Amino acid sequence: MEAPVAPLPQSLLRIADLATRRATDFDLTPTADERRAVADVLGIVGVKKLRFSGQLAPLDRTDWELTATLGATVVQDCVVTLAPVTTRIDEPLKRTYLAAMPAIEAAEVEMPDDDTIEALPATLDLAQVMIEALALALPLYPRADGADLGRAVFTQPGTAPMTDDDAKPFAGLGALRDSIGKKDT
Repeated sequence: MEAPVAPLPQSLLRIADLATRRATDFDLTPTADERRAVADVLGIVGVKKLRFSGQLAPLDRTDWELTATLGATVVQDCVVTLAPVTTRIDEPLKRTYLAAMPAIEAAEVEMPDDDTIEALPATLDLAQVMIEALALALPLYPRADGADLGRAVFTQPGTAPMTDDDAKPFAGLGALRDSIGKKDT
């Protein structure tokens, strides 16, 4: 992947510098160049609007909780026609940053029930949290209105193509049973 033309947005918060008795509010609205860089990194056509606002609040002396709202209007290629598809995203976001994360000692571990818990960094880049949240909120298979895959049939010339009904070996048994039942009466 090529490096973005413009620099990615940054909004660094040094945790040690934050007030420990009140929440720290934030509101990020990247510039047009920064939105273009975000679109390049995410591999999408464009980001028309992007806003990330919320607060980082202390939970106790060492742990922090981020609550925010991500709002974005993105443009992606349709998976069928490659036409541009515009999608509005409005997502709440919650992350808990713990100073003392439990150690993982096993080779294999189950995923925790709470996937919002992360290790507390010395410096938190809110813009990176925003980009990650946007990446997770993007539609996986955007489709333009009326886009349809249709039906693709592949076979050798002169051979009848196999249909979905042909792939169901017991589909004709009901009709066979009915025809045998009619002969018996």
